Amino acid sequence: MQASETQPFRWWERGIIYQIYPRSFKDANGDGIGDLRGIREKLDYLQWLGVDAIWISPIFPSPMADFGYDVSDYTDIDPIFGTLAEFDSLLADAHAGGMKLLLDYVPNHTSDRHPWFIDARSSRSSAKRDWYIWRDPAPGGGPPNNWHANFGGAAWEWDKNTEQYYYHAFLKEQPDLNWRNPEARRAMLDVLRFWLNRGVDGFRVDAVHHLVEDTELRANPPDPDWRPGMSPFRELLTTYTVDLPEVQEIVALMDGVAEEYNDRMLVSETHLPVERLVAYYGANRRGAHLPFNFQLIRLPWKAKEIAQAVERYEALLPSYAWPNWVLGNPTSRASPRAPARRKRAWRRCCC
Repeated sequence: MQASETQPFRWWERGIIYQIYPRSFKDANGDGIGDLRGIREKLDYLQWLGVDAIWISPIFPSPMADFGYDVSDYTDIDPIFGTLAEFDSLLADAHAGGMKLLLDYVPNHTSDRHPWFIDARSSRSSAKRDWYIWRDPAPGGGPPNNWHANFGGAAWEWDKNTEQYYYHAFLKEQPDLNWRNPEARRAMLDVLRFWLNRGVDGFRVDAVHHLVEDTELRANPPDPDWRPGMSPFRELLTTYTVDLPEVQEIVALMDGVAEEYNDRMLVSETHLPVERLVAYYGANRRGAHLPFNFQLIRLPWKAKEIAQAVERYEALLPSYAWPNWVLGNPTSRASPRAPARRKRAWRRCCC
């Protein structure tokens, strides 16, 4: 895709996006935890580096079972990082300095301490019950099927109060939302509007390919390439839990919200083969502006192999899609016990 007089380059097509993990970036109040004031104090430094946009890892209220990716309130700031007023000041200063600001949107799951889930698990008749994924035990007892959680163990947690299991693709403290429920879907899209109305320039959308699962709860088949010593999660293919066709419809809805505003964008976290990755650009431009392309992280640093990857990726791109190359991804959460993975990283979105 080339810019022209009628279609100039958009900021994210040539911009450098810098990830900030706020906890370890800059502590302004001396409590040992990085905060919004600390980020604000370093905006001049980021400008000096040549950064066009900053992406801030989750800063919402959270019990921190997964370092903020277990959100208990999507429309506020965790006190360890600051206040909404301090966020507004940071956003205003970033914009005054010519930089954009992206937030980390976590749509696949909430914290188990989110008021929605507390309500949902209070009773089978709760109005929020269907906002999450609940199932009876398998015949004879035990989890409904063989699905694994990304962080290890079964993806089903028993709730003795209501005598059903709930599904969690990650930690048991992170119950998956039911995006097939119209009210839950509407509430999560309104989260985007809340922050877009405050002026944020877009979102990095976490774990987007996990958003829906097979309604029939079919068992995931074994992975023929798995060997002892590999991650137990990889023992099964994710046929019925990851990258289902309905996900594209949801991404299109998110894009529709972004399009209600001027010059906003979505980056989707999609750990998928490139043949599937390009589908997240959406049909007829209704998808993520930049589905993360992680190939360079996995490839040997050899010119021939990189050239082949570039050619293959660009050949698969839809005509309206813009390429991106990720050069570092410390936010890949292989384990909730690996905080060292959560450091800042460069993102390069270029032609």
